[in-house]
Amino acid sequence: MASFNCFILTLFAALMFFGIDIDLAGRRLQQLPPLPQTGLPPLPQPTIPTMMKPGSLPPLPSILNLPSAPKVTLPSLPSFPLIPTIPTTIPSIPFLSPLPST
Repeated sequence: MASFNCFILTLFAALMFFGIDIDLAGRRLQQLPPLPQTGLPPLPQPTIPTMMKPGSLPPLPSILNLPSAPKVTLPSLPSFPLIPTIPTTIPSIPFLSPLPST
């Protein structure tokens, strides 16, 4: 258990040192002078297609005449008893029986 606690403490210390580098990099970026603003060229605007009217949909294709599928018959399931039978007699265990008296 002590080695696990030592491992957790070491992992926590390593993560703290990684955080220091990130913190220093963030401070350096904040202390830089502002970069000149470059203008982006105007982007083309996409055209939105018009919506179709509900009655102007093309008709659906007709369904082809498919052959009928053959009927499948499954064999009947074997019958199992729903409630298992529980034995009512307790079998005797030879090494637990009392010793014969002489």
